[in-house]
Amino acid sequence: MKIVIATDSFKDCCTASEASKAIAQGIHAGYPQAELFIQPMADGGEGTLKVLQDPLQGQWMACRVQGPLAPMQVDAGYLWNADQQLAVIEMAQASGLQHLLESQRNPMQTSSYGTGQLIQAALDLGAQRILVAVGGSATVDLGIGMAAALGWRFQDEYHHDVSPTGQGLLKIEKILRPTKTPEVDIQILCDVSNPLLGENGAAKVYGPQKGASRSDVVLLEVGLTHLAGLIRREFNVELDGIAGGGAVGGLAAGAAFFLEATLVPGFETILQQTGLMEALSEADYVITGEGRFDAQSFHGKVIGGIAGACAKGASKVIVMAGQVHLNQEQYRSHGIEQALACTPADVSLQQALQQGPEHLQQCAQQWARATLKS
Repeated sequence: MKIVIATDSFKDCCTASEASKAIAQGIHAGYPQAELFIQPMADGGEGTLKVLQDPLQGQWMACRVQGPLAPMQVDAGYLWNADQQLAVIEMAQASGLQHLLESQRNPMQTSSYGTGQLIQAALDLGAQRILVAVGGSATVDLGIGMAAALGWRFQDEYHHDVSPTGQGLLKIEKILRPTKTPEVDIQILCDVSNPLLGENGAAKVYGPQKGASRSDVVLLEVGLTHLAGLIRREFNVELDGIAGGGAVGGLAAGAAFFLEATLVPGFETILQQTGLMEALSEADYVITGEGRFDAQSFHGKVIGGIAGACAKGASKVIVMAGQVHLNQEQYRSHGIEQALACTPADVSLQQALQQGPEHLQQCAQQWARATLKS
């Protein structure tokens, strides 16, 4: 009996590694003969570095960089594989919401500058390929902070440098290229299709998530529109037409212009880097999961990616989640054999978050006893 365990993290509860380990312990308790292959997964956002460190045999390169706010310095880092000259950067390490108190969250003031510093550090080391995992950022700055750290300059009508923040977008009237731009393969791991502008764009969808007020959202939308128009006029590049360009406050669109980066599917890229595909094709069961299993799980998330990867094979896909908000007909239409809610009905949210791994282990043990011994 071959079983692959490949879960996402359970938000505010446990990492992908902790969740996968708990499930493995439960299965072994319920059916010790099972042959397990464990590969924690991510969708290209937060948690990507932890997932890829072992498969890539990545060396952790520590860096002290600017946090989301200009005076702030944070301890961050990236993964480095010298043989492949490959660096993997996670935007949230430098520019993530986790660095800010609730009262500090304001995308008018935050910047992706620290993310640019991580990219520059990787370039200085000789990187020829850079993967940038996006998600969990505190910014809506179209990547101008990142670009400023890499030598781009942004000036107002009086030729004064503009602070590379969300608030600065509307003030920019002149964009100055750096004297030298890196000729490396930079890929942005992005599994959303949101455009830069409009109702589904960076400001209106992601601004409120990062602390923007209603008036801030209006100003950010105007600022993004202004800078996108300037880039169109001065460089003949259309940013609003980039599928996924609105991701992480427009940094995805900005990276396409400032870094000539390509946007690639996050889950598929991680699947390739981990070598998980072969194990999926040989498995009798594939167990995946996340904190909340709902319709969004099939839009660029790990569960949807796993189901898609298993669609043409014989493996049965099982979801173990904290909460399940889909009925059997809904999830089976996506190739999921069974979905199990691991949190007992009489447990509070706080208890569920604290006891998540324990509940996962119990759920996996009960499933193994009921399914694998029958």
